Amino acid sequence: MRIEDVDTPRAVPGMAEAMLATLRRFGFEWDGEALWQSRRAEIYAAALERLKAGGHIFPCACSRRELAEVPDSALARDGSLRYPGTCRGGLPAGVRPRAWRVRAGGLIRFEDAIQGWQEEDLARDVGDYVVFRADGVFAYQLAVVVDDAEQGVTHVVRGADLLGSTARQIHLQTLLGLPVPVYAHLPVAMNAAGEKLSKQTLARAVDEGSPPHVLVAALGFLGQEPPDGLNAASVREVWAWALGHWEMGRVPGVLQLAAAGKSPETAERVG
Repeated sequence: MRIEDVDTPRAVPGMAEAMLATLRRFGFEWDGEALWQSRRAEIYAAALERLKAGGHIFPCACSRRELAEVPDSALARDGSLRYPGTCRGGLPAGVRPRAWRVRAGGLIRFEDAIQGWQEEDLARDVGDYVVFRADGVFAYQLAVVVDDAEQGVTHVVRGADLLGSTARQIHLQTLLGLPVPVYAHLPVAMNAAGEKLSKQTLARAVDEGSPPHVLVAALGFLGQEPPDGLNAASVREVWAWALGHWEMGRVPGVLQLAAAGKSPETAERVG
């Protein structure tokens, strides 16, 4: 279990504890104590120093406003602003860095267990990406690869909204000499407007009053075809069925809810 609260300015007090309690009510179990990213700054700082020593990162003094004013800057693959390389050659005398960026380069290829073959040209599709932010926070991309290695993660199964981060993470794993896990990206539940269900889209919270119902709906959304009547089972019985019948090959290999054959109403029930 990992609490990914590395972005401390955005962390809401008590939210992580509430999430852990919800997971327990829904029958999730994990080994050992939870790892909190907000308590691991020294570990991430050591990884940052390794990247500096290898010449893989460079200091950047650019502000968001300055980057937005660069006329030939283009959008990255995910729609964000691709860094134009302003500070790649070094900072002028007396200029202090605001952030640290990785020198992005090379073609990253990997086979996703659900979404299939993936390729990303880092320089073209992403650009030099941040690993230490201007506000003094370590970037998620750096924190997650360090934590995956330390926790012995061999398989990463997560939402397809994070598929675009995978190439950067594999790149960092390679630079730091860390093992590369197997990746599998699940389809994301969306509303009628094609937006991912979240607080930002005012999606309803998961119904904690009926864990078996929600778990069965999630299994159906993921293509597992749970039998009629499983809604009436206990949480333990739902998990026993799921563990005995799970087939990765049934999970829809598409990112859109409609293409997965599920209605927005089903997605809301999954939450």
